Amino acid sequence: MTTTTHVGPRPKLLLIGANGQVGWELRRTLASVGEVIAASLEGEYGPTIDLTDPAALARLIEDTQPDALINAAAYTAVDKAESDRATAQRINADAVGEMGALLAKRGTPIIHYSTDFVFSGGLGRSYTEDDTPDPLNVYGETKLGGERALLDSGAKALIFRTSWVYGARGANFLLTMRRLFQEREELRVVDDQIGSPTWSRMLAEITAQVLYRVLRGELDLEQVGGLYNLTGGGQVSWYGFASAILEASGARTNLIPIPSSEYQAPAKRPTFSVLDNRRFQETFGLAMPDWRLSLTQCLEEL
Repeated sequence: MTTTTHVGPRPKLLLIGANGQVGWELRRTLASVGEVIAASLEGEYGPTIDLTDPAALARLIEDTQPDALINAAAYTAVDKAESDRATAQRINADAVGEMGALLAKRGTPIIHYSTDFVFSGGLGRSYTEDDTPDPLNVYGETKLGGERALLDSGAKALIFRTSWVYGARGANFLLTMRRLFQEREELRVVDDQIGSPTWSRMLAEITAQVLYRVLRGELDLEQVGGLYNLTGGGQVSWYGFASAILEASGARTNLIPIPSSEYQAPAKRPTFSVLDNRRFQETFGLAMPDWRLSLTQCLEEL
């Protein structure tokens, strides 16, 4: 028998990273699940949280007494992380482990997001949760550290590995392409890196559905907790993704496919980081739509 995690009509949900593109969507979708306490690094929507300060994190959890924590905060500047390892390590790994340790004592569930960049892309097939991570860059290394720290903490945790997240808000590939289409007649885009674009709203909506069932006691995290891949369906290159955005926008920019070797960046990227979502689908009975459908729906808003 599963037991009900929350007792009461409106569970308190502590959302950390509320000003990010996933966090912004979570503020909406989680509102139907419980009372959202939105904390962010800048304090734009609620309390300010400094994830570089362990005491501040402990105070926030003590002050809010959440029934669940959703961590959408991360150091996501992939190239900058190469020269700022300490900050990336602190936010992506150390703070996540501290969240887990604090919540384990309380028996409070936590949902956390990780990345396809924990893999090098050299496997030649879609990655499952059982494949051995081998990140190519500091960002991937620190996100992997966060996964392991949370799993080792003893907390009731769900970790969703996602990829190529985009949306109508924040800094992401979709919005960058739409801006560049207005500024340039020609654009060179990498065509030999393959992944699965994931709409931030779909990620937020599916998170809310899973968390609702956890808080109602329909899902026992002692049994189904752990690591899951959760991305948009299908796969495409950055060039293919850009082409789809261009076609929908009606712009006349000339797109030119290039190899990764022509795109010089401080951080190496995986060449094939598609994630296999079958474990999530079989466990929760939910699936993300194909990336093309999600892109169409997202663009309707823009």
